Amino acid sequence: MKTYNKIVLILIGFLIISCEDVIDVDLDTATPRLVIDASIDWVKGTSGNEQKIVLSTSTGYYSPTFPTVSGADITVTNTAGTVFTFIESGNTGEYICTDFQPVIGETYQMTLLLNGETYSATETLTSAPDIMETIEQDNEGGMGGDEIEITFYYQDDPLATNFYLFGIRSPRVAFPQYEIEDDEDSQGNIVPEYYSHEDLKPGDVVNIRLYGISEQYYNYMNKLIIASGADTGPWPATPSAVRGNVVNQSNGQNFAFGYFRLAEVAIRDYTIQ
Repeated sequence: MKTYNKIVLILIGFLIISCEDVIDVDLDTATPRLVIDASIDWVKGTSGNEQKIVLSTSTGYYSPTFPTVSGADITVTNTAGTVFTFIESGNTGEYICTDFQPVIGETYQMTLLLNGETYSATETLTSAPDIMETIEQDNEGGMGGDEIEITFYYQDDPLATNFYLFGIRSPRVAFPQYEIEDDEDSQGNIVPEYYSHEDLKPGDVVNIRLYGISEQYYNYMNKLIIASGADTGPWPATPSAVRGNVVNQSNGQNFAFGYFRLAEVAIRDYTIQ
């Protein structure tokens, strides 16, 4: 038995040491596609006049950056025919508009011309409720009761069917964390939302963002979360490409990734106590 235990320990040690080597798998890289990040966000309390659309292309799995795309002509038009032009800043792939006019309930159409092809998308600017001032902190929160957890609240509109996107920015996580919600089970109620992390410390500032989104964008984000493997369901999803609302009017086979979204945004910071 002692000899057997020694062999097991040696094998485990070998496996641990061998895991230190980085293994690069030779993956096939698909033909790059245009990626359109057209998130028009109107932060409550601001004019919302300055907006940005970012163009890049898809790239290989191991690539640390996304190639930017220059030379596009981008406009957004409202139902009154007012045209808002997005002009590229240098050769950064970032297209800026400084005179945008956000109106809740207004429908906008984005038109993008690139390499002789025309891309378009239509979306409506959706309102968001305020994040209430009361934010509660529980130092024994989370699934295991060993994390700092905060609870924030918002009032759902009882007269409409609503869809929400939550964004949480924390100094303990490298990237923003997102979650979607509808009001099927909370119509007209004051709704609690929770966030916890095991590494939160007193003095950390958690940035909470509540977006009002359309049902179409809600469905898109739901598919994106499932495809990425970030949902909590028992069955892993097969990785797949999720297409947004942007349509290539010139060549349907050369479709783009991304989404043209318009949302009002409520923002509140909370400092961990």
